Amino acid sequence: MDLRGEQVERRTILRLAFAAGLALPAAGALAGCATGGGGSSSSSSAAGGTKSDKNPFGMADKSTVEAVIFNGGYGYDYVTFAADVMQKNQSGSKVTVKPSTQIAQELQPRFVGGNPPDLIDNSGANAIGLNTIADQLEDLKDVFAAKNIEGTTIQDTLYPGVEAPGTINGKLVAINYVQTVYAIWYSASLFEQNGWTPPKTWDEAIALGEKAKAKGKYLMLWGKEAATYYQTLAIASAIKEGGDDVRLALENLKPDAWSKPAVQGVFKALETIVKKGYMKPGGGGTQFTAAQAQWSNDQAALLYPSGSWIENEMKKQTKPDFKMTGAPEMTLTSGSKMPYTALHSAAGEPFVVPSKAKNVAGGKELLRTMLSKEAATNFAKTKLSPTIVKDTVPADGFGSTALQSQGAMLKGAGSDVFTWNFVDVYGMNQDMLVPWNAFLAGQIDAKALTSQLQKITDKVANDPSVKKVEVK
Repeated sequence: MDLRGEQVERRTILRLAFAAGLALPAAGALAGCATGGGGSSSSSSAAGGTKSDKNPFGMADKSTVEAVIFNGGYGYDYVTFAADVMQKNQSGSKVTVKPSTQIAQELQPRFVGGNPPDLIDNSGANAIGLNTIADQLEDLKDVFAAKNIEGTTIQDTLYPGVEAPGTINGKLVAINYVQTVYAIWYSASLFEQNGWTPPKTWDEAIALGEKAKAKGKYLMLWGKEAATYYQTLAIASAIKEGGDDVRLALENLKPDAWSKPAVQGVFKALETIVKKGYMKPGGGGTQFTAAQAQWSNDQAALLYPSGSWIENEMKKQTKPDFKMTGAPEMTLTSGSKMPYTALHSAAGEPFVVPSKAKNVAGGKELLRTMLSKEAATNFAKTKLSPTIVKDTVPADGFGSTALQSQGAMLKGAGSDVFTWNFVDVYGMNQDMLVPWNAFLAGQIDAKALTSQLQKITDKVANDPSVKKVEVK
């Protein structure tokens, strides 16, 4: 999670949201909410420069740009890389890149005060709900319409469907930069040594738990800030089983959303895993990267649900020759509405440009630089995850088994790629961490988990002050 779940991401979360290089019903395409336009896109933009293909937003010479970037699984140096490129290309410009793990806490007061940064990576467990600030953000369609540094129209260099996760009521309020693949991650070398194969159904996962126990290992584990990674896994599995009926009920905050049979089936399977002792105890008191290290370095557990940021996040705490590899989320039955190969994948790491920023043009110019082939290739190589820019990852995945497996999963999924946005759109992840930590610890059962999640959803659904996003 990039602590997107901290998407739980995002993910936040994507948090990433997201199309993954293929058409994605972006966490369900967003439709509804904020007004179009973006406020004073040029009045406070530090514009004044001459517009051209090399300066499409009219950024003034020698202007200053401030970017605040979520410092999660991907770090923030990839934006610093783009900033360095931008400063070379734009005469006298100065770009300051600041890391943050508390986006909402640090930046909401600045939105209220009318002095937000020029570019924000609104990600992580503490991201600001996009629906609450959509009318304070620039429409970023002009970024996609601009030419990149190499001279090609940016829209033509991107994977299909990448606009959907950041679009609200026809307004592109966020550009989700990273093509995130969500999967069940495992050590291919450990599985090869023991003759195991990744489970395709929850019954197979439970059976694998028994084999793990016989080897003195657990099937799964979790860390307190990333407990909702299991919610992401559960939702993906339930959507594969039940299709759009499940996805749309959750996205549109329906009163029976969490009681759908497919959701309940997954919850019951997880409950069985917990009750049988296949879930490593103590996660509720363990920092999430420490818990992940128990998986990637100690190999205390076999499987871990996460987004494709996991390899980069744990690269310093992964056992040599671990061969980190991803597999699609399990289905409940062989008769699921979507095949096992269907994949939860989406564009994540939502970048936004506030309309009241001092340098709107500069914020957009930094985004344009990030979407260049040079910057996107740097990200893929250093973060071992693709961006929304196509053709930046070689067949060998820069030597990464995790990156290779992402390509294989995307190829296997074909057009069966999906995602959802409701958790991030309404900023519910923090509240949802509470019941999920309790559930994974065996303190509450599936029935109580369902009830508590529904209450969180209902609270948002019934709050007239919260702008709703209708998903179709």
